[in-house]
Amino acid sequence: MRTDAIATELLDALDRRRTVDAITGRDPDFDSDAAYLVSAEIVRRRRARGEQPIGRKIGFTNRGIWAEYGVSAPMWAHVYDSTVTFMDEPVGRLRIGHLVQPRLEPEIVLHFAETPLPTADDEKLLAHVDWIAHGCEIVQCHFPGWKLKLPDSIAAFGLHGALVVGPRQHVAGLDDLSNKLRAFTIALTDDDNIRAQGAGKNVLGSPLSAAMYLLHVLKDQRQFEPVQAGEIVTTGTLLPPPPIVSGERWRTELSGIELPGLCLHVE
Repeated sequence: MRTDAIATELLDALDRRRTVDAITGRDPDFDSDAAYLVSAEIVRRRRARGEQPIGRKIGFTNRGIWAEYGVSAPMWAHVYDSTVTFMDEPVGRLRIGHLVQPRLEPEIVLHFAETPLPTADDEKLLAHVDWIAHGCEIVQCHFPGWKLKLPDSIAAFGLHGALVVGPRQHVAGLDDLSNKLRAFTIALTDDDNIRAQGAGKNVLGSPLSAAMYLLHVLKDQRQFEPVQAGEIVTTGTLLPPPPIVSGERWRTELSGIELPGLCLHVE
């Protein structure tokens, strides 16, 4: 299948809120390199229709969910001004009617005040970050029953549907942040029933390690720009993501880091 044809099919599925057969099931030679070519074409087309990329999402950084989704590596995609909502308060409403098979992923979001360079050092990375936040990415899947392989997820927008970014905390006011980002824990509740628990270490050891993964991958992907100053990076789900439906209320509570939890009313 040609890159253009796949991009057209997936954008149509996005716009019409429908599912399509997995690409890898129709084309056994469709691999991650081919999928990122589709991703680049989709970014070009979304820009042309007025959507502006404002950051990146990293997916499958949580090795604990790899078996469920049949993957064995992380991936990434762009997020857009049309898909990201910034909240000044930790309570808000989340509309999901435009999403296909949505699931909720509590995450840590980094904002880069300066263009970061690839590094393996937490403090060097944090020197380029001016604020962090707790957020929730709402992933969606345009393949029936979430049956996919890694190249399918890369091509299909990195499974990105929406991103809610909670109140921002300036890095300068947070002590021992690199250790806290590894050690903090999180609980996700639905109407006061704990549905899942997780920790910062679940995303490749730390949200900072997840961001480092992205920076190193982009060195070899010349069809994409490196992460730039002003971009946000959301670093992957901290716990197994549950399906969500309208009418639910979801809460997160973080311990061991100075970030408020979120309360989201799903509509």
